[in-house]
Amino acid sequence: MYNSNSHITLVVKGYDEAIHFFTQKLDFVLLEDTKVNESKRWVVIAPTGAKESGLLLAKAANEKQLVCVGNQTGGRVGFFLFTDDFKRDYDKLVE
Repeated sequence: MYNSNSHITLVVKGYDEAIHFFTQKLDFVLLEDTKVNESKRWVVIAPTGAKESGLLLAKAANEKQLVCVGNQTGGRVGFFLFTDDFKRDYDKLVE
């Protein structure tokens, strides 16, 4: 049997702002953006070339979730991104 993580949820303030950040600053690819209802969308992004997993962007639905945006791992590093050119990617983020 083979198992893997499919999506990891990341709570964000707003869908469009998060999509812009990940696609424009980190060069992620928008894989899906489907309207679920008036306030909820199913938004999946992934690093270019990723084959098995992506980030599910979930808009904070209440104040409790909103205060977790940016600190979802309790101050620990929770996400690691591999790169083929650290300097290029670092310079782009600093820009």
